[in-house]
Amino acid sequence: MLIASLYAYAFLGEFILIYPVYALLFTDTGLSVAQASSLFVIWSVTGTLLEIPSGAWADTVSRRLLLCLGPLLAALGFALWVLFPSYWVFAAGFVLWGAQGALVSGAYEALAYEELERRGQAGRYATVMGRASALGLVANAAAIGLAVPVFATGGYPAVATASVLACVLCAATALTLPEHRTRAASDDRRYLSVLKEGITQARADRGVTHAVLLVAFVTAIWGALEEYVPFLGAEMGVAQTFIPLLILLVWVGATGGGLLAGAAERLPARPYALMLGLAALVMAAGAISGHPAGFVLIALAFGAFQLAGVLAGVRLQERITGPARATVTSVAGLGTNVVTLGVYAAYGAASPYASHGVTFALLTLPYVLIALLTARTRPLQRSTG
Repeated sequence: MLIASLYAYAFLGEFILIYPVYALLFTDTGLSVAQASSLFVIWSVTGTLLEIPSGAWADTVSRRLLLCLGPLLAALGFALWVLFPSYWVFAAGFVLWGAQGALVSGAYEALAYEELERRGQAGRYATVMGRASALGLVANAAAIGLAVPVFATGGYPAVATASVLACVLCAATALTLPEHRTRAASDDRRYLSVLKEGITQARADRGVTHAVLLVAFVTAIWGALEEYVPFLGAEMGVAQTFIPLLILLVWVGATGGGLLAGAAERLPARPYALMLGLAALVMAAGAISGHPAGFVLIALAFGAFQLAGVLAGVRLQERITGPARATVTSVAGLGTNVVTLGVYAAYGAASPYASHGVTFALLTLPYVLIALLTARTRPLQRSTG
């Protein structure tokens, strides 16, 4: 029941038909690229502020409860976008969506790892999370494919209704997840104790710190750039109705990366670093090609980055000890949000001066530096403690 519910939750959480068209909704409402970037910043800031507090809340109260509440907040935000389209309503929706991400981040990974460990199946965590991430991407791809006919038939209200329904079903699925933890009373002292323990472990344990930083940077850069894929496709001359198909191609590549996580679980540091560096160059080449065929290269790079992110997350969970697992994982989530915010800000600042292709390529190059540092620090070695 655990694994099936984890997979269902991952699928429903990404089966959101408004994902591939909300950038178009912003454009149709009259928003500029800079305004759209500011919305992404609001989204990221919200997640940043709530990330660690929500992780400690998950460790103190109930991870399952937070996994239920999160999708309901996102559902409300999507409904508001279509009912009252305007910049400030979009901003409010991103606040709700950012809160959803913070509630789920940390809680999902912590519940999955500890429940598998309780069953003596901690060794399956990489495979389970890789498949869960792949299912999420499959759901995203399915939503992209369905968004084309649904949007053509019913416009924004139709895709928003389908998205709200998926969120409600996701929240219901969370209630089927098992949770076996011995928790102390959830008073202020207990909360502050867990919060302090999680932050201390993330800061003082060198192995955990390396894993936290790797998760943050590897996950954030391509995750932020994904938001600009529709703009890149439009710049390459792709018709608006076919933009979702380009996004679908990109997510097919990322799905393949997730499915490889189990087989690549023990990938040594240097091959891992080489994969990151090559993926960065391939992605940059695809972005500046100026031709829709470049999205094939971008899809391959997304697959490599997705695989790298899952493997980094596995090592992080292996290194965490004690009752503050969700809190420590949320520290990594905070790092991801901070880096994401930096990418959004940089993209928005560069947009008046550089094409989407050039901006895309430049913001991909930090992966080369990450690859060099990864090869030197060897953060993927399994903890022996």
